[in-house]
Amino acid sequence: MSEQSPLDPGEAWRAVAACILNTLPLLARHRVRLSKVRLGMRLCFSDGTSARVYRETRMGSGLAKDPCTLVVEFRLRLVRGPAHALFRTESLLNTPLFVGFPGFTSKLWLAHDECDRYRGVYEWDGQERAEHYARSLWRVLALVGVPGSIRYAVLPGLRRDAVIADAGPAEGLAPDDTAAWWRIKGTA
Repeated sequence: MSEQSPLDPGEAWRAVAACILNTLPLLARHRVRLSKVRLGMRLCFSDGTSARVYRETRMGSGLAKDPCTLVVEFRLRLVRGPAHALFRTESLLNTPLFVGFPGFTSKLWLAHDECDRYRGVYEWDGQERAEHYARSLWRVLALVGVPGSIRYAVLPGLRRDAVIADAGPAEGLAPDDTAAWWRIKGTA
């Protein structure tokens, strides 16, 4: 994984604003779907943590032409205990912050894991688009996240569901240890 950093503030906030403007017609035309297929599925990660899918958002089929899996992780400031349930409920309001980004196809929203970290597991259309989104999102997450907790992994050429179904495709991308926090080992 390359060195990670957010986009410059101006560029990031312009991208987020454009995303929100792009989202409005998508919502009006009912192009954004909340699927129930994977709700409750538990994803297990190579760092020994696991998290349950509490929402799935997709555009159309949710499949990319140039597939890329993106995993984003962060920890929220001041959110503990019952406040996690409140965050999961209100997080639906965050949908306009990603569905209008070019290349978005689908997202699995994961509840907090054993270390209070949230993850989003996406299928994106194009590696560069996924990277641009992650670096823009960083600015939004920095407002609510614990400093130093934001990170992402871009897995080009891999469909998200293939990565979930078989950890093998991601085998050579990072060592099988806690440094590979993003690496999905399977489901439970």
